[in-house]
Amino acid sequence: MKVAVIQFPGSNCDADALHAARETLDPQARFVWHTEDGLPSGTDLVFLPGGFSYGDHLRSGAIAARSPIMTAVRQHAERGGYVLGVCNGFQVLTEAGLLPGALSRNRDLHFQCRPVHLRVENTHTAYTSRYQEGQSIEIPIAHGEGNYYADAGVLERLEGEGRVVFRYLDNPNGSLNDIAGIVSERGNVLGMMPHPERAVERLLGSEDGRGLFESLQAVAVRP
Repeated sequence: MKVAVIQFPGSNCDADALHAARETLDPQARFVWHTEDGLPSGTDLVFLPGGFSYGDHLRSGAIAARSPIMTAVRQHAERGGYVLGVCNGFQVLTEAGLLPGALSRNRDLHFQCRPVHLRVENTHTAYTSRYQEGQSIEIPIAHGEGNYYADAGVLERLEGEGRVVFRYLDNPNGSLNDIAGIVSERGNVLGMMPHPERAVERLLGSEDGRGLFESLQAVAVRP
């Protein structure tokens, strides 16, 4: 699977994302700067990393969602290509309209940086097939604006269509329905606040994030 990691001014998890992608999916994974107008030929997965794109000016992800590269990312998603947005990347995806809802200030108005426990809700996606339904996994968070909000109609659709793929067991930010990660209608776009790329090696305290990348690897080798 060929991976492109998008870099915005203020990205600070881009190196983590690149390392995880190279370790698990694509040894040749590369960075793509936000001003570029296209993705590398043959890109399978676009990874929008965490950080503080444009210093969170206006709203988290609001300016990055309008960067030149996002036209190509949107077209990639519309063709069925995979897009993974983590933390600030999730915020960018909602601002770009690739996922519904919004991320607002944490309930306690404090930045939260610690491991949290998630429940895997749906294993029938390209990102979760290597997990067990109902499995509890430990993944770190690092965000100040991870409080997921959507109106009642959107929440009902997300729940009814099985598009909530990760749910907090110890909700750190006040997200409605304890939502930690959702997928698009086609299932090819995933946004999540916790950082799976920071949980791929035992040295980091948890390898529970590997399941996400191994699920994508399984998609890549599927005949």
